[in-house]
Amino acid sequence: MTGTRPEFYEVFDDRFVTGRCTYGDERLEVLYRGCRWAEGPVYLPAWRQVVWSDIPNDRMLRWDEETGAVGVFRRSAGHTNGNTLDREGRLITCEQGNRRVTRTEHDGTVTVLADRWQGKRLNSPNDATVKSDGSIWFSDPDFGITSDYEGHRADSEIGANNVYRIDPRTGEVRLVADCFAAPNGLVFSADERQLFVSDTRAGFVRVFDVRDDGTLSDGKVFAEAAGRPEARFDNLRFDADGRLWVAAMNDGVHCYDPDGTLIGRLDIPEAVANISWGGAKRNRLFIAAETSLYSLVTSVTGTHPTGPGHRPWASTR
Repeated sequence: MTGTRPEFYEVFDDRFVTGRCTYGDERLEVLYRGCRWAEGPVYLPAWRQVVWSDIPNDRMLRWDEETGAVGVFRRSAGHTNGNTLDREGRLITCEQGNRRVTRTEHDGTVTVLADRWQGKRLNSPNDATVKSDGSIWFSDPDFGITSDYEGHRADSEIGANNVYRIDPRTGEVRLVADCFAAPNGLVFSADERQLFVSDTRAGFVRVFDVRDDGTLSDGKVFAEAAGRPEARFDNLRFDADGRLWVAAMNDGVHCYDPDGTLIGRLDIPEAVANISWGGAKRNRLFIAAETSLYSLVTSVTGTHPTGPGHRPWASTR
């Protein structure tokens, strides 16, 4: 990196510099403009593509890393929000309009993994993460049923906004946490002993200890939304050094040291909804922000959405 550090890197603690978080691209690359509300990017290493959601337009888009071309991945997509990959590289999607979590099989067919809990329809699944045992954990706020803009207006059958776990063997949907105003992004720590969950309305990231039986202990606050008054937390991603990167909507992308200190921020020109690591070296940060998909190649290596122990990149080169 040459010259003066670009202004979009905002340093709050020297660890943001010594950790080389401010090294890399000197500008944000715009990969696409034209969304109404961009969400849920995920990098598909086998195809060298990013798939992401454009919720109000009810479509999923894809960007090709080799050609730079953008096309429609799926239209009439159920107002999809968050996306991730399972341990076999299949796409896991939260369809908040259809009020379900689905898996796209390798042949393109779609399997419904969860649409009810105790016989009641889910609210509007938002984001998901996959544990090494194959279980899928997802948040279920009410964003998709409060209006027709990002889903379909409806009353909640459950009456609460919770986090659930899908058993990989039985398919059972189990409630794991019910203490949220609006749970959103969620991600496991490297050793999977902790689960981090953002609560958009409360303005917190909470961290829970994960017990051996898959249940959670009472959570505690890891980070509180700071910066601009309208800052709100969305999804979360770890880098390989244990720093937590958080999409803070109206306040860019926050970076937290493992001890919970806010050490830096990426100032993005639009409201950030979702982030994801990708590229052949996992050092490319894809940022879905309002109307656009951005990219920033960094000196920081990100973990895979299913955890740092899973490395499908090895088969892509």
